[in-house]
Order: sequence, then C-alpha cells, then structure tokens
Amino acid sequence: MADRVFLITGASTGIGAATARQACAAGYRLVLAARSIDKLEALAAELGGPQRAIAVKCDVTEWDQQQAMVAAADKAFGQLDVVYANAGFGAARGFQSETPEHWKSMVLTNVYGAALTIRASLDSLREAKGHLLLTGSVAGRRALPGSLYSCTKWAVTAMGESARQELDGTGVRVTVIQPGMVDTPFFSQKPTDALEADDIARAVMYAVSQPAHVDVNEILVRPTAQSL
Repeated sequence: MADRVFLITGASTGIGAATARQACAAGYRLVLAARSIDKLEALAAELGGPQRAIAVKCDVTEWDQQQAMVAAADKAFGQLDVVYANAGFGAARGFQSETPEHWKSMVLTNVYGAALTIRASLDSLREAKGHLLLTGSVAGRRALPGSLYSCTKWAVTAMGESARQELDGTGVRVTVIQPGMVDTPFFSQKPTDALEADDIARAVMYAVSQPAHVDVNEILVRPTAQSL
C-alpha cells in the first residue's frame, strides 16, 4: 500500500509545521494547508516536493476552499488517511478587549473552520478508516477569565467528542490535542518555560501511531512549570 496521507490545516508555522516535519519523517505524504502559500510552498519543497508534499492555499472559514483542499489531496495522492484540523488563533483576555471584527474572525476560524474541515474530509476518512485530530487547548478544559478564545476551545473539545460519537463503528479514530503554553507565533512575545511546537507534534504522532483498535481521544500536554 502506498504511504499514508496526512492533511494538516494551519500548516505554515508552529504546531502545524512541526507536525508536518515529524509526519514526513514517519513516512507520510503530506497535504499542507494554510492561508500563507509562500511559507507552505517552502515547507512542501523541504519535505520532498510534489511526490511527497503539496501546498494548498486554504482559508478554513471558506467552504469552497475546504472542498478544494480535499479534492487536491485526492488528485495528488488518491487517498486521505489522517486529517489534522489545527488552524486557529487567539485573542487578548477581557470581554472589552480586541475588536468585534477580531472576535468574529477567531470564532469563525477556531470553531466554524474546524467543523468545515471535518465536513469536507469525512467521506475520505470513512473510506480509509482514518484518523481525525483537532487542536484544542488546556483553555478548552477550564474556563479562563474573560477569554472568548477559551470558549472557542471548549467548543473544539465538544466537537471532538461529537465527531467521535458520530463516527463510532466506522473505524475512524478521533483525537483532541490540548496544549498548554507553547512557544509558537500564537504569542506576540516569546513565553518563558513553554513547550516547543515539536513537543505537541510528538503527541500527535503518538496518537496516530497506535494500533487500529486503540483510539486516544484526548491528550493534554502542559509545560512542567504551568500551574493552570
């Protein structure tokens, strides 16, 4: 059987790019999706070019672009085995912080975008008896003061369980990855005592490397120094 195919949204930087590199090292072919096509194309070239990795420009809040992303995967590789809905971003805490426009974009990306990725890839995952992963957060397990971002990640936690229940009996596995503080472009200033993107990528690869009868539903990964 041809090497399995791993699709990642939000793949241009941070956790997405780190996961792409580790998945490539594990023998996967890659479908890399994000809005920043220049960074994606550079990463795809690094990971072996069109025979091993393709770059697809995709705004996850746009349904037609999500459909095109999955179609590109099928055209390039003929299958889709792992889908990682990783695209997302945050906002300052406080219900009078940020602009309503920033809030709207964040909610659409973190919640609606993840749901569209599931919708677009579901038939392919069922056919492959594949694996769906979503990036949640420790903030999706406990509410943070004044954090609408936390609310979006609670939604992702629920989405993962909802998808798991819908897919029960199909052979498709579902995992929500819930990082604590990670040193990625998510933060405007470099955090101290934080995890690295590679730490989260290893958690992703742990989940997908389990035998087919083992479904790791949630992985919570905090820095040793994080109290909350």
